[in-house]
Amino acid sequence: MTLIGLDVGGTTMKAALVSDGTRGGEGVRAGGEPQVLASESRPTDRADPVGGVLDFAAQLAARAASLGSPARAVGIALPGIVDEAAGTAVHSANLGWRDVPIRRMARERLGIPVAIGHDVRTGGLAEAVLGAGRGAGDFVFMAIGTGIAAALILNGVPYPGTVGWSGEIGHVVVRPGGEPCACGNRGCLETYASAAAVSRRHGGGVAAEEVMARAARGEEKAGRVWSEALDCLADGLAAATLLLDPGLVVMGGGLARAGDALLDPLGLRLADRLVFRAPPRLVRTELDDQAAVKGATILAHRLLDVG
Repeated sequence: MTLIGLDVGGTTMKAALVSDGTRGGEGVRAGGEPQVLASESRPTDRADPVGGVLDFAAQLAARAASLGSPARAVGIALPGIVDEAAGTAVHSANLGWRDVPIRRMARERLGIPVAIGHDVRTGGLAEAVLGAGRGAGDFVFMAIGTGIAAALILNGVPYPGTVGWSGEIGHVVVRPGGEPCACGNRGCLETYASAAAVSRRHGGGVAAEEVMARAARGEEKAGRVWSEALDCLADGLAAATLLLDPGLVVMGGGLARAGDALLDPLGLRLADRLVFRAPPRLVRTELDDQAAVKGATILAHRLLDVG
């Protein structure tokens, strides 16, 4: 069967068509890799993000039909506050949407079942089934990209909270009274430590990855910006560790591609803050920027209740 997985980011949308021919979808359910028929990415339409998502999904469905295998279901991973049960995009500070019934809209547009998930919880699901959290049971998945969010995975299942608001670690205040955040508060973690924030706070249009590289070469301004980002990340992770007691934190998002250049100094600073206990193990995602796309296809498959 053919499934569509779509990951809507604050900057880029990524998608894949997958065909799972392993005994009625057993591969998606049990951790086998389905065959990718096509993958695509495009910039997120900031002027009309909802229309852009629906158009992208419709084009993928048309692509599946042209390959002779019409899509049977679609999973869409969304940023911000997501009510997965209702299929509603409740709020995204980065995209400026509120209370969008996107599951209903996509189902009417495509004519097939639609699953909606929070992008980071969906990425955490994929890491639990296919990636760095495989076999771990309980862990935290933390994504650092345009924004910052986390997912609590319990026995391999993302925990959404009572109304779908869990994991908004990016809006934990780590610098009270600090810089304004798009959420309306001040001093939030993602205002200092997201990839977008690291680039903005350095200035000059320098990407976050280059800020890290300049800091490693000894540039004073880059070093100051990157050091504060690491301090803020360590503060946020320390709070999460003391509250949740995870044994493993899987780091995803664009900044996680830095690997040890991120994990080593962050691990040291986290340990400094956890003076009476050992820190959790920090590892890099195995699925990289495809985690939410793969998770979305898992959600799509589970809609069909195969097997």
